[in-house]
Amino acid sequence: MKELALPFRGRRTFWERFTARAIAAPDHVPNETDLDSLLAPQRLDAGSVTLVGAGPGDPELLTLRALRALQSADVILFDDLVSADILDFARREAKKMLVGKTGHAPSCRQNDINDLMVSLAKAGRCVVRLKGGDPMVFGRADEEIAACRAAGIAVDVVPGVTTAQGAAARLLVSLTRRQEARRLQYITGHGRHGGLPADIDWTSIADPNATTAVYMPTRTLPELVAVALKRGLDPATPAVAVASATRPDERVIAARIADLPARLAAEPATGPVVVMIGSVFADYLEMAAKPATSIDETTQTRLVR
Repeated sequence: MKELALPFRGRRTFWERFTARAIAAPDHVPNETDLDSLLAPQRLDAGSVTLVGAGPGDPELLTLRALRALQSADVILFDDLVSADILDFARREAKKMLVGKTGHAPSCRQNDINDLMVSLAKAGRCVVRLKGGDPMVFGRADEEIAACRAAGIAVDVVPGVTTAQGAAARLLVSLTRRQEARRLQYITGHGRHGGLPADIDWTSIADPNATTAVYMPTRTLPELVAVALKRGLDPATPAVAVASATRPDERVIAARIADLPARLAAEPATGPVVVMIGSVFADYLEMAAKPATSIDETTQTRLVR
């Protein structure tokens, strides 16, 4: 590197390219052509945006691509839902900016986030837009991608573990258990204007062979459940509400779906919440009803019966 006399940013770009190629083709033996490609001139004024999924909270669930993006960032725009532990993996010199998107609370407007993201990239910065869960699942990724494209900014997406997947893994419950769930569906309980979305397919929610994960459900859950029961959802359907999934303070409330809103209201959860509904949770609900002494010690610390 010294012999090549590259500036700091050039050296960083070289090693980023080198690492990406090494991971993509670990058995490839480098040659002179590879070196020329790694040293190809770069536009120092060309910024970029990468939407990165931080997962539900546990930093060990970050993907290798997410780690590389965090280590390459000049600026990280992160949401309230991103676990603080995730930011410890960012490049030390990266500037970290909270652009919180919190439901039913003061937060940055999406247009302002888009404008900030684009302006930083236009200034030549490598911008990481860090989002809890997966950017492509109720993360407004389409709006941010559109803003980048309209501004001529290079944009990429690094997927993450979405919250329902992380929660199911911790509960040891398959969301698509054979002969019990032929469909897995993600819906949002939070519409554009803050209330329950008007276009929910209630027939699919009532389907006994479906597993439903409800994102951003806390405020609208009573209304959602009331309407779903009127539209045919069995009130005895097992359900769980998982707060702060995969994090040290994770908490689980297991109940029949008819009883879950009252339970959640009586024991308010802190942190992001996902509600999952379906027969696949029957065994977990049965376990939750047993005396605490019969429940696995790890589960005891997280389960609210």
